[in-house]
Amino acid sequence: MTTSLVDHSPTLEIAEIHHWIDGAPVAGGSGRTGTVYNPALGKSRARVDFASADDVDRAVAAARAAFPAWSTTALGKRAAILFKFRQLVDAHAEELARAIVSEHGKVLADARGEVQRGLEVVEFACGIPHLMKGEFSENVSTNVDSYSIRQPLGVVAGITPFNFPVMVPMWMFPVAIAAGNTFVLKPSEKDPTAPMMLAELWREAGLPAGVFNVVHGDRAAVERLIEHPDVAAVSVVGSTPVARAIYERATAHGKRVQALGGAKNHMIVLPDADMPLAADSAVNAAFGSAGERCMAISVVVAVGEAGDRLVPMIAERARGVRVGSGFDEHSDMGPLVTGEHRDRVARYVDEGVRAGARLVSDGRAAHAGDGFFLGPCVFDNVETSMSIYHDEIFGPVLSVVRAATYDDAVALVNRNPYANGVAIFTNDGGAARRFQSEIQVGMVGINVPIPVPMAYYSFGGWKASLFGDAHVHGMEGVRFYTRGKVVTARWPDPALRGKDLGFPTA
Repeated sequence: MTTSLVDHSPTLEIAEIHHWIDGAPVAGGSGRTGTVYNPALGKSRARVDFASADDVDRAVAAARAAFPAWSTTALGKRAAILFKFRQLVDAHAEELARAIVSEHGKVLADARGEVQRGLEVVEFACGIPHLMKGEFSENVSTNVDSYSIRQPLGVVAGITPFNFPVMVPMWMFPVAIAAGNTFVLKPSEKDPTAPMMLAELWREAGLPAGVFNVVHGDRAAVERLIEHPDVAAVSVVGSTPVARAIYERATAHGKRVQALGGAKNHMIVLPDADMPLAADSAVNAAFGSAGERCMAISVVVAVGEAGDRLVPMIAERARGVRVGSGFDEHSDMGPLVTGEHRDRVARYVDEGVRAGARLVSDGRAAHAGDGFFLGPCVFDNVETSMSIYHDEIFGPVLSVVRAATYDDAVALVNRNPYANGVAIFTNDGGAARRFQSEIQVGMVGINVPIPVPMAYYSFGGWKASLFGDAHVHGMEGVRFYTRGKVVTARWPDPALRGKDLGFPTA
């Protein structure tokens, strides 16, 4: 394994990162700040303000004040601003990607892909005039018509994680804003620069002040957002304990909530699968972005004799992954986001060894320099009782579990409390069709290891991976950020109401 510590990041220009309220940067009033690191160097990159309850209140007040005008802005004008925003994000995609690498650590190609997937949601939201169309029924009773319309909720909030500082917020706010809501974003305090860049691009696109706001911080900011009486809905992506807690507390305050939680994504490999393809897919899906993806494959379930052929291929490929700075074009995988998180993941590897799993690729030696590096780790003969199986590690650790039959493999996946994504690798169409029906998971891949839907479908899991009923983006996102209203109307016959010189209607 090679480890490169070359850093090609730009010179730091922003030493202090403030909030974005009512169309401009605003310094926080709490006096508390957090450290933003360059994880490839293990050094502080910037300081970010942590919001007080008063800071959150200011952002919500700005959003509330902007709502009446924005919610009644013509759909065509809203779409025009979305189109302009899309153009600006595309023009600044490289700058956004470099900001992601500087603070998250993922390799530049991965960061570029993140920006592109966020752009796809903006493109979907540009179609809001069509997406907001209602229904009409004529003569539901004599001379009575009935029709439905969808209207925005008001001020809505998004609470997003560190692993996709551009894409996950853009799962939320393009659809919410296009639908006529105003938005308060609380991004991760670990990589806050890219969300602030998006705020500036919204302003340049012509979005009125107050429609999009950003507050940084920790639990204090989150708690104020989810209890604030003027926040109508909350979207969150985070670990299962965080998602569950926010769902329970926000719904107790009468809010609409979509809360996406953790994952333990399995990939079943049947004996008839293309083994080199399955091995490539397992390594790519497990170790891309250092495993810090909610859709990363963390468990391979090898069925029958598939494991004996597959495990050596996976181990060989894992040992060949080049670990280094995300700005180094030769790096396949960057560091983890913080030193604390790197150490937590390394402890799981130690636990797996002590529990008796066979470590066939050991990436713990990638602790080079001061960066937060940990190389790919692959375990074979993992039991479901082990912590490396049942906990969400969120790092470059892949467990291989053996199953005797297809039925055993499906039963194992269905017993797992997480149900975000799953994949099956097989050349048997009948088995694949049966699998997509029988598996109890929200997103399914067939010979696709990371089945993240396109923007016009919705993203979300089942069971402990989702709290609430709504997934993000797609039509479920439009429905989440709007509420239906049904109108029943009767217009008296003009012939019975005296003189009428208007154009005849019947």
